[in-house]
Amino acid sequence: MKVINLSEQNSIINMYLLELRSVDIQRDSMRFRRNIERIGEIMAYEISKSFHYEPKTVITPLAPIEVNVGIDHVVLGVILRAGIPLHDGFFHCFDRAENAFISAYRRYTDDNHTNVEIVVEYMASPSIEGKVLILPDPMLATGGSMELAYKALLKNGTPSAVHFACVVASQQAVDYLQKIMPEDSTLWVAAIDPYLNEHKYIVPGLGDAGDLCFGEKL
Repeated sequence: MKVINLSEQNSIINMYLLELRSVDIQRDSMRFRRNIERIGEIMAYEISKSFHYEPKTVITPLAPIEVNVGIDHVVLGVILRAGIPLHDGFFHCFDRAENAFISAYRRYTDDNHTNVEIVVEYMASPSIEGKVLILPDPMLATGGSMELAYKALLKNGTPSAVHFACVVASQQAVDYLQKIMPEDSTLWVAAIDPYLNEHKYIVPGLGDAGDLCFGEKL
């Protein structure tokens, strides 16, 4: 699996990351969601460069002209609930894409909240056979949610290309996905942080993305 870390080059993404991480700015949930969306939009632009293109003639008010347009069929996956804003950023760009929805969440299996299992409860997806699959999830902590969501989607076909996308990943999760995901797949990430704490949260990370987007859950 190829890993593309967008923070290795200076860009506007660094400002979005700063605001997402800041304990003061991230209190504005609308701005928090929008910053995740904007990172998704930038990633969508970068991913679009890998598509197949062919010329199409368009008629302007003055004359016809050929424009190269993408011909790949795209399926966007969203891992509920934290993945919604990142998915929306991609959907702003790939507005003709089909969409798949997967409900996956972490559940602690011990009283100390140190052992985690990932639970997948629901999936609704079109066929992904021969299509470009893009699976965004803002926080890649252990890689477990991404793995299970991807395997669940494979029940609906074999994609022609696979792109995973996240805002912040742990180095542990990146290493794990590189071992288990297809060699020709790509992971797009805005930042890679060094480790997980005992509760399986990314450090320094940014906190619980789902809670910051939509409010705390019981």
